[in-house]
Amino acid sequence: MNLTMGQEFELIAKTFMGLEPILAKELIQLGANNVQTGRRMVSFTGDKRLMYRANFHLRTAIRILKPIKHFKAKSADDVYNRVREIDWTQYLGLDKTFAVDSVVFSEEFKHSKFVAYKVKDAIVDQFRENTGKRPNISVSNPDIRLNMHIAEDDCTLSLDSSGESLHRRGYRQESVEAPLNEVLAAAIIMMTGWKGDCDFIDPMCGSGTLLVEAALIAQNMAPGLFRKEFAFEKWPDFDKELFDEIYNDDSAEREFKHHIYGYDIDIKAVNTARLNVKAAGLSNIVTVEEADFKDFVQPKEKSIIVMNPPYGERISTPDLLGTYRTIGERLKHHFLDNEAWVLSYREECFDQIGLKPSIKIPLYNGSLECELRKYQIFNGKLKDFRSEGGIVKTDEEKKQMAEKRRFKKERGEFKKRLDEQEENEEADIRSFTFHSLERKVFDNRRNERREDKRNGRRDDRRDERNSWRGNRGGHERFDRSGKKGGKGSYTNNRKRRTFNDDED
Repeated sequence: MNLTMGQEFELIAKTFMGLEPILAKELIQLGANNVQTGRRMVSFTGDKRLMYRANFHLRTAIRILKPIKHFKAKSADDVYNRVREIDWTQYLGLDKTFAVDSVVFSEEFKHSKFVAYKVKDAIVDQFRENTGKRPNISVSNPDIRLNMHIAEDDCTLSLDSSGESLHRRGYRQESVEAPLNEVLAAAIIMMTGWKGDCDFIDPMCGSGTLLVEAALIAQNMAPGLFRKEFAFEKWPDFDKELFDEIYNDDSAEREFKHHIYGYDIDIKAVNTARLNVKAAGLSNIVTVEEADFKDFVQPKEKSIIVMNPPYGERISTPDLLGTYRTIGERLKHHFLDNEAWVLSYREECFDQIGLKPSIKIPLYNGSLECELRKYQIFNGKLKDFRSEGGIVKTDEEKKQMAEKRRFKKERGEFKKRLDEQEENEEADIRSFTFHSLERKVFDNRRNERREDKRNGRRDDRRDERNSWRGNRGGHERFDRSGKKGGKGSYTNNRKRRTFNDDED
């Protein structure tokens, strides 16, 4: 495997059902060529730089795959034979470990794990025959990750350039029950069209996923900033200098002149959201407070509400329908001349809001078939609102509504396959927790870093990123003049960019 600069090759970005058009738009803006949407994926072409940037910048992708080989197979033996034809010395050495993930949609191949075993056996047997030795398997942290996708008899074997699913950004320190997936949260915000042009409010913020994703979008910060590593960093042709250039480039970031507010009735959720916001270094533009939405009052500034209230499925509430009646009442009387977006699951819940949505976008939240609905709140009659230049539904939102027909056409098969490995692995919305042992390591590393700072020693930003991710936070934050405690800006040297608000 030796990808030269400028050489274009095929790539595949995986995503969740319903997010393909948004991902395709992201890829076009990133400079991808030959962009084509599929089912929970978007194919495109690009060079090594684009592959690195796709992993680092895309908000709505789960993983980026680089196909090695496309072939037909009608049996497990066919898979074995075709995989063994590949010269695996291009990708693996005896000193490297590897793992195989598989996704199967086929009547012939019933079990995805069995397919993964056949791929693994073909690779191991080739090495054993040629060298008398074999590379080792590492499920948790392999050097090379492979992905086998089978749709009936069409097989695609790919290198996984991402590794851990891209929805695991790295900023989440703790979580509440049923947290919103980061990729889905980013997609929802992007669907609203909000880019930081007014205040953002999540009145039922939970662990704060919408708040952090909104802050990243508002400042055009890459979601990959918080990742410990990507799988391509272990590839034999990894270009560290190129990736450092991409990682340290903040030229596209912008100043956010408004504010983001999060509220929740549960103080545990509030504290969790505050911790996650702080870990991302965003406390200067995000405020989280304990509050009941029934006490919500009209904001002084132009605002948008984006919320994911309880559905009564994974999160229960004593008066579920009453919660939605409160949402409708507060929006109608205390959110005039603004727009609100609500993601929910049950039609009877939406009915309780009592307001007519201007757009309904179908989305899956894990296994739940939900809808994202937009409510344009105005005083008076609709025709008067329109006559005064008010826009209820933009052209982009009309396109999103058109996607509903495709969504409904494909959801039957999606539901049948919901228990397949792909959904278990890629729609998993569990997060890491902050264990006491990690806290001890984190405290030790922070103290070492502060000592380095006092003695004038500064390490490379990419080294700092790895220590930050491994220890879950704790970096000081600086303004552009180098003074500590700045309002969310960074030092002139991009390599010193850090992600927390702690003070000495």
